[in-house]
Amino acid sequence: MGTRFAASQVLRWTLRNATHSVFGPLQFGRCQLQPLCAGGRLLCSSTSQGTLQSPQHTHEPHPLSRQPVTELSLSSLVDMGFTDSQAEQIYDATSKVRGTSASKQALSTLTAMFVLGLNPSSALKILEKCPELYTINELQLQQRIGNMRKLGLVEGSLQRVVSHFPQILTVPVKTVKHMVLFLREKCQFTSQQVTDILRDSPAVILEDKEQLEYKFQYVYYRMGVKQADMVKSRLFRYTLEEVRCRHCFLERRGLYQTPDKKGQTMIINSKLDGILKIDLDTFLTDVANGSAEEYEVFQRLMAREWQEEEQLQGSIEAGSDDEEEDEEDEEDDEENSGKSAYKKRRKR
Repeated sequence: MGTRFAASQVLRWTLRNATHSVFGPLQFGRCQLQPLCAGGRLLCSSTSQGTLQSPQHTHEPHPLSRQPVTELSLSSLVDMGFTDSQAEQIYDATSKVRGTSASKQALSTLTAMFVLGLNPSSALKILEKCPELYTINELQLQQRIGNMRKLGLVEGSLQRVVSHFPQILTVPVKTVKHMVLFLREKCQFTSQQVTDILRDSPAVILEDKEQLEYKFQYVYYRMGVKQADMVKSRLFRYTLEEVRCRHCFLERRGLYQTPDKKGQTMIINSKLDGILKIDLDTFLTDVANGSAEEYEVFQRLMAREWQEEEQLQGSIEAGSDDEEEDEEDEEDDEENSGKSAYKKRRKR
């Protein structure tokens, strides 16, 4: 339904513009909307213009229609399917964007939204969440959307990802590839598991790799949770503090135990999704058997402990750096003394 709507939406806009000569920077006769060609099969070749006009009844356009309109207008936005108020909102937003190409790039962005199967209201919500999309050019959008498809985000999943986290379209393809490689090599997720992570937690793309690795190692080693359960629980939607606080609360109440080398425990641990994918009240009542007051006090104590640990770790690292510098100075002194002795021997 989404692809069919996008096809009809873009085709309707094309036909109306063919009559009123309101072609934007995207020339449909050149078939720049390849994703639509693959999905809807409506505009599928560079000769697709011929399917709109019969070869026996060619229509000679008005001389003025040969000059493409390079700026976004209220009328062209209404032709796309936006209401008058929505069109004014988008037009005002593009006017505030610096750069003479803002209108052209806005047209490319809106067309990409329609090709993905999003309706005008959904496209507007995405642009409200991420106004930076107004500044992304057409080639970059096509490359980034194409790369997500290569990673396994098929129709339906791709639309949900863009709607939930539109910032992913502002991230260069190279950055996404590096994060995918990191998840596969450092965290040992399979290709399908990486696809599921991107689908359920797309914001992981912008996370700091060191913090991400630490969170993975904490859950893997301290909690004894495997990769499949991490993906199932949507681990990367939660901060390290949220995960660690709930886990430690259970552990100190005797309700969670780190598995041994064989993966065995003396008690039955709660599943990770049963710890994270529930609200706090349910967690306290059904899992931890505690009160909100107890958990609040525990959070403050844990925050203090973690702060002391960080300070201690910082002092240890600073001390090790000083020792390395002292060793380097000693080596330099020995080397210099050796050189001076060598010079004295040569003088003799």
